[in-house]
Amino acid sequence: MTIEMKKNMEETILEITGRLDTTTAPVLDKTINEELKDVENLVLDLKGLEYISSAGLRVLLNAQKKMQRVGSMKLKNVSEAVMDVFEMTGFADILEIE
Repeated sequence: MTIEMKKNMEETILEITGRLDTTTAPVLDKTINEELKDVENLVLDLKGLEYISSAGLRVLLNAQKKMQRVGSMKLKNVSEAVMDVFEMTGFADILEIE
């Protein structure tokens, strides 16, 4: 998995590519909780995300809870395969997805 960070005046964008699984989920969790602790509006661009496991879902849920306290978080460019996982797990109803 790779994470590329971009910032503009309104939001911080994380472009995530590869696989978000047990091995890589701690990297995203650390990025969100340590490197982005002052961010108010977070966008996760998932156009390059090929796979997400339960560990990845847990990181997204924790990030959503954190961002609700300080601002907002949304996902965009979600692939069909990842969207299927979100729909099967009920995450499509919890997360803001564009």
